[in-house]
Amino acid sequence: MNKHIITLATLLLVSGTACADSLKEKIVGTWDFVTAYVTAPDGKKSYPFGETPKGIIIFTPDGRFAQIHVASDVPKIASNNRLTGTAEENQAIMRRSISVFGGYTVDETKKTVTFNIVSSSFPNWEGEAQTRVIDLLTADEFRNTNPNVAGGRGSASNLYKRAK
Repeated sequence: MNKHIITLATLLLVSGTACADSLKEKIVGTWDFVTAYVTAPDGKKSYPFGETPKGIIIFTPDGRFAQIHVASDVPKIASNNRLTGTAEENQAIMRRSISVFGGYTVDETKKTVTFNIVSSSFPNWEGEAQTRVIDLLTADEFRNTNPNVAGGRGSASNLYKRAK
């Protein structure tokens, strides 16, 4: 009987450790946006939100997420009223910011996170499932990469630091 208890205790300890080390549990929390970059097929990098963007991504334990990326140089609206921005102001803001929220799932084997988008400041993404490769995950850093950016522009990576 003691042999069975020891075996059961060992199994519980091992399965508890495996669960604690899961990718999903590791990404849960709040992460500050550090940078996003697109690597073109020729290796050249571009920064769609500039080299010093602002933003955040939040993963909840129950599978919800919210992400906001904003370039640090988006223009202020001269009228000080978001409803009366000029076409040029609105276009610059749209090109240099994105917000997305919805649910997410993690594939432990493939090391991916799939965003099931409920809504976005880019409305065309509503209802989409977008999968990213988790290619860096430590206690303090998280990076996901989209290996095929629309239009064949290359791969896009988002880097985050755990919020303190």
